[in-house]
Amino acid sequence: MSLFLTIAIVHLIALLSPGPDFFFVSQTAVSRSRRQALFGVMGITLGVVVWSTLALLGLQLLLQRLLWLERLIAVAGGLYLAWMGVKMLRGAWRVPSTSATPQPVLQQGDLATLRAGLLTNLANPKAVIYFGSVFSAFIGDQVSTGVRWGLWTLVLVETFIWFALVAALFALPAMRRGYLRLSRWIDGFAGTVFVLFGLHLIFTRRGA
Repeated sequence: MSLFLTIAIVHLIALLSPGPDFFFVSQTAVSRSRRQALFGVMGITLGVVVWSTLALLGLQLLLQRLLWLERLIAVAGGLYLAWMGVKMLRGAWRVPSTSATPQPVLQQGDLATLRAGLLTNLANPKAVIYFGSVFSAFIGDQVSTGVRWGLWTLVLVETFIWFALVAALFALPAMRRGYLRLSRWIDGFAGTVFVLFGLHLIFTRRGA
């Protein structure tokens, strides 16, 4: 049980640190709807399924032996995040609509939002670092198969619950009213964050 508690705390700390996933969910919830944001949360959770499964299958060893693969993942992720950021910035600097309803910046449609959440998580540098090093360190060979998949389930459930709470918070009427007043600045800030995350991934090289 101590291992489960440790992973729960460590993973919660990782989730609490704002990153692309957080900005994606919060911006979707406040600018569109809780339903749309929850589809984004499902996409992010699917991304965690991918990373955590790879961690169980030896992601850490793979990244250590194939340094170019880690670099390729970083560049590809950086390009995607920068592209998302540019889309947000373009939407933020359009001429404001006279309508009382804010114009969505991200993709429209439930499946498109789910896909965007999935790709945002797969491009997230925190996910690569966390599952390729921290998470992998806790699931060494001494941990039984049952415990390893139990930890896998814990991480997925914790991820979904956390981002569902974020979606619920930012979908509150007060948050949406604030967004209506400050939509250009909020979208511009979120777009800038995504671009900076992307550029950081593209141009930052890790030491061997």
